[in-house]
Amino acid sequence: MIEQENKDYDKEEMKKIGTTELDAKFDSTPEFNTEEYNYVQENRFLNSSQTPLSTFSIDVDTASYSNLRRYLTTGQLPPVDAVRIEEMINYFSYELPEPNGEEPFSISTEIAKCPWNSKHYLAMIGLQAKKINANELPASNLIFLLDVSGSMNDEMKLPLLKKSFNLLVEQLSARDRVSIVVYAGASGVVLDGAEGNETEKILSAINNLNAGGSTAGAEGIELAYKLANEYYIEGGNNRVILATDGDFNVGVSSEGELSRLIEKKRNEGIFLSVLGFGTGNIKDNKMEALADKGNGNYAYIDSLMEAKKVLVTEMGGTLFTVAKDVKIQVEFNPSKVSEYRLVGYDNRLLRNEDFNDDTKDAGEIGAGHNVIAFYELVPVGSIGSTNTEELKYQKVESTNEWHNEWMEVRLRYKEPEGLLSKKLVVPVTDENAKSRPSIDFRFAASVAELGLLLKNSEFKADASYENLISEAENSLGNDKEGYRKQFLELVEMAKYLYKE
Repeated sequence: MIEQENKDYDKEEMKKIGTTELDAKFDSTPEFNTEEYNYVQENRFLNSSQTPLSTFSIDVDTASYSNLRRYLTTGQLPPVDAVRIEEMINYFSYELPEPNGEEPFSISTEIAKCPWNSKHYLAMIGLQAKKINANELPASNLIFLLDVSGSMNDEMKLPLLKKSFNLLVEQLSARDRVSIVVYAGASGVVLDGAEGNETEKILSAINNLNAGGSTAGAEGIELAYKLANEYYIEGGNNRVILATDGDFNVGVSSEGELSRLIEKKRNEGIFLSVLGFGTGNIKDNKMEALADKGNGNYAYIDSLMEAKKVLVTEMGGTLFTVAKDVKIQVEFNPSKVSEYRLVGYDNRLLRNEDFNDDTKDAGEIGAGHNVIAFYELVPVGSIGSTNTEELKYQKVESTNEWHNEWMEVRLRYKEPEGLLSKKLVVPVTDENAKSRPSIDFRFAASVAELGLLLKNSEFKADASYENLISEAENSLGNDKEGYRKQFLELVEMAKYLYKE
């Protein structure tokens, strides 16, 4: 239980609640803040008779959660556009059913009352990717593309970057290959195809790096991909890991040219992941876009503990893709669901026709990853949230065959090196509706509720800090790493700042 619920904090006390000792280094706000976040309009309620299909790409990025944690631990509410609810939810681990067949992940569903609107329901779709033991993971060909420009000369940037990559290097074996490319005023190869067990050699190359110079004129990305091709491992994990404070120019003259290069290499089996560091000039919008185009993850590293989570504890999910181009399409039964709204995934929507189009890119899921998505449902007979005109020719007569189905979840995915997708179909029926939802449902819904409050969402209805604290406290579950308890501490900070 959190004893500080009714306590008034001053700024110094709030800093002491921070998640790691390194968090305290964020004490000051930079003189010049050039951080950039994309504006994305929230998903709205849609009428299931008029728009029965909802299609989106999955997302396993977690950068938004650790980034907003950075804001809250320094006594600031995060910018509204920095809050991406799906990344907050998917930051946490959940005890979803393990896949037991040939498919690389399981699909589970659950429906219960919506915590922030008692007249509505909440439908959860959960994916759990298969877990792979470290000794069973394929060999890795990793190219570290590291920003050593002058802006990285900060305790929470290059020094933290070095410590983070030290943790990753300690996990590698003789089967793996590591190359290091740096970029600033000029680019260069610091390490060329070292074997993964040459630990001292790799660590020495990382730890001797110094920050200095401008980011302009670099050709780092092309050098990185050149080395990725040179040491390409057939059937292995071939990946460039870009680490930067965000304000970068990796050597391609335009964003369009950079995007086309990353997409071309993605199709050749070389993926791109992005790690963000520091504060003041994070280009969150660009970093997220690059990782999406590169079939990789985007994570924000705000502490050494976060680096351990991303690069050690969850290394399989961070580095090893088990399914790519994962798309979800839901068809709603208008005899059960009057209206629906996808919670989060605001910038992951796809056209309905994209679902069956294997040329359309979508999200990736790594080994051991779990993904959760929520739909807020307005049941038939309730007062809706929209005022759309009823259609004369689109009425759907319910049949006895489908009367107990709320919706049908369809999912498409490709094998990591595949070109053709496979389709899975799961109906969601009355049997999935729970009077007392699972612990994971309740905790994930609490995280979503915090997102609604931080965004000051027009759809937050009766959401409150008191309600989500109560629900989260009672759904901590098997919190081995302490991340859920840490979430409660952040909620307390947000509640204080909201009142202030």
